[in-house]
Amino acid sequence: MDTIRNIVIVGGGTAGWLVAASLAKQLNILADPETTITLVESPDTPTIGVGEGTWPTMRNTLKRIGIDETDFIRECDVSFKQGTQFVNWHKLNRDGSDAAYYHSFELPHTQWRTAPGPYWHYLQSEIGLPYADAISVQPEACRGNFAPKTMATPTYEGLLNYAYHLDAGKFARMLQRVATSDLGVQHVSAHIERANLSKDGYIASLSTREAGDIDGDFFVDCSGFTALLIDGTYDIPFRSVSDKLFVNSAIAIQMPYQSAAEPIASPTISTAQQAGWIWDIGLHSRRGTGHVYSDDFISDDEAEDQLRRYLGPGSEQLDAKRIKMRLGYREKVFHKNCVAVGLSAAFLEPLEASAIFLIEASCNMLGELFPRNRAMLELLEKRYNASFISRWNSVVDFIKLHYFLSGRTDSEFWIENTRPETAPDSLKEYLEFWRYYPPSRFDLSSSLEPFVRESYEFILFGMGYGHYQQSNPARLPHLEYARENFARIAQMRSEVPSQLVTNRRLLDQLKDFRFQSI
Repeated sequence: MDTIRNIVIVGGGTAGWLVAASLAKQLNILADPETTITLVESPDTPTIGVGEGTWPTMRNTLKRIGIDETDFIRECDVSFKQGTQFVNWHKLNRDGSDAAYYHSFELPHTQWRTAPGPYWHYLQSEIGLPYADAISVQPEACRGNFAPKTMATPTYEGLLNYAYHLDAGKFARMLQRVATSDLGVQHVSAHIERANLSKDGYIASLSTREAGDIDGDFFVDCSGFTALLIDGTYDIPFRSVSDKLFVNSAIAIQMPYQSAAEPIASPTISTAQQAGWIWDIGLHSRRGTGHVYSDDFISDDEAEDQLRRYLGPGSEQLDAKRIKMRLGYREKVFHKNCVAVGLSAAFLEPLEASAIFLIEASCNMLGELFPRNRAMLELLEKRYNASFISRWNSVVDFIKLHYFLSGRTDSEFWIENTRPETAPDSLKEYLEFWRYYPPSRFDLSSSLEPFVRESYEFILFGMGYGHYQQSNPARLPHLEYARENFARIAQMRSEVPSQLVTNRRLLDQLKDFRFQSI
């Protein structure tokens, strides 16, 4: 049988180099001289990277690759991310103050032996706190700009669950260094002119301007929106989701801190605007900010003005990067001996920062199920495509949830987003059920769901959805335990300033000291 030995990755950036490093480690190519991984990228292709948010899964990904957490933080302008704060998504307060809720990374099972949602609803008048605050100290840590760990916490472990904010360009460069220096990946800088197909339609080689033909047995398309192989060679159709997710443009500005002591935010801050939302990500050396919007409802110039007004003094002379987005996914991303990963496969807008997670998911599935020969390709193709189409539809559901439940009626953008015909049928079915039943272990049964039940609870309860008031305490068997646990967490909230240090302080300490190895 045709053995698969030579893997060729087209395109660098976060997707290309994360795939290269992950596959090199999982396939252990240093111990297998017959297997090679070659990454080919154009020397002059610009990257999209504007500062990225990740999920807690990134900690395991980096650890598996062999990257030290302290080195990663130092090289990639990293800060700690503890979730997302959604500002003015549900409503606008009449007094002009911000209305906000949290989607925290600290899931209930770390503090609760039973699902806290029904008990929070029953005891709301007694507790007097939003759901996320009542079940965890993490929102309090976020409000104080505290880090999720201290210098005494071992590498990749946390006192609270966390991910990272990072500089995407620096991250790609670090992955490139690790992949080529430590993991045996070959790097070719060359312009790709075409892919050459065999008689049976499989990619046999790439023709490049500077390096001639590069042969391969398996090809990974990480060429971004260009989609050089999956689209340019195989012409796999693109399935738009613009009828459900309306944003199609973004403007990014890198905002310097006003002083070296300015606090570094713990969550990604997502603030709703007239026709979209603004992201605000605190890195160690600067803020990564941007306005995601629909140009069907607001002009590019108006969107940029709104972003600069949000940023305030000091932003007037900063350069703005304008990006046009096409939201959707390929009908197939695995075809014959080619698989697309990253932007060449799908882009479903940056809300909830699913892009890098989906690259990680691709790396995990490819690494664990990598085909040894040509005969295995067709079997894996079917399984892989079904898995990722399911994941993308789940991401669309979850992102649309934020817009669909909005109570805002101050602009046509928000009104249009709440029309029933703009929501996927699958989301509407869930919401009809969740109107009377809170999410439970019987929902979202797939282990491959990108967003778990607890994530839905943060959004549903944060936006005041559902009628779950249980009038009969006999049907709440853990009521006294819940009362005690709510009180215990309230006490822990008061202790946050004495137990944690700020993001700024911890990141400054890491300039001179390192996290201890496990």
